Amino acid sequence: MSKTEQRIQSAPSKSDDDTPIISVENVCLNFEREHDQIPILKDVSLTAAAGMFISITGPSGCGKSSLLRIIGGLLTASSGTVKLHGSPITEPRNEIAMVFQNFVLLPWKTALDNVMFGLKSRRDIPDEVAKEKCLRAINEAGLNGFENVYPGELSGGMKQRIGIARALVLEPEVLLMDEPFSALDNLTADHMRTEIYSLLINPSSPIKTVIMVSHNVEEIVELSDKVVVLSARPAHVVGGVDIDQPRPRSKKSEKFFDDEDRIYALLS
Repeated sequence: MSKTEQRIQSAPSKSDDDTPIISVENVCLNFEREHDQIPILKDVSLTAAAGMFISITGPSGCGKSSLLRIIGGLLTASSGTVKLHGSPITEPRNEIAMVFQNFVLLPWKTALDNVMFGLKSRRDIPDEVAKEKCLRAINEAGLNGFENVYPGELSGGMKQRIGIARALVLEPEVLLMDEPFSALDNLTADHMRTEIYSLLINPSSPIKTVIMVSHNVEEIVELSDKVVVLSARPAHVVGGVDIDQPRPRSKKSEKFFDDEDRIYALLS
């Protein structure tokens, strides 16, 4: 068994502290089109406590990514509230970082510069300290030696590592991930799932909870402690699934298949 697998197996999947770090309360979202209101989200509520890996899934186009952006303070809900430790989230917060589906890298900047871009808003961090933090995040993301390489010279998996390093350098308490593995081939995605989880359970990591949007039921069962299933638009919560399996999880176990079936039943 590898050291990564040993860490995953020994790591607790849930925290004894059930106090929510993130709480989403009756969130609604409407988009305006001419004189019409198009309902996207309707009375969505969920919580994420310390030590929890939460996945949000549902039909394509139901508003999963919009919900994640509301949690991250990048989009304003039409009604309802999202709170971090009981304080309303009304704008992007330093405690929350996001990994996007399509990498969102600046092609004319090196890997190091792309990671440093995440710290541009932090005026309180001197340049030398910022560079040191970025180099450490790059190393943690498995990109040591690629600091001066441009995105166009990197594979999809390595580009996503830059996105992960850019989120890690912010030292967030909450990590949001929007379909982080969907643009990768199966082998790379499988490797990245193992790597991201090993980063999250690192005792030195400031990350306390993760919320991921995904339509891949297998990866949801592999990574999650709790799954929130949304309906078609206007999306509302149709159910939740608690996943209580030891790590590393066997994709061929009966329990793994049972949890997949429970999720598919809510999606159908």
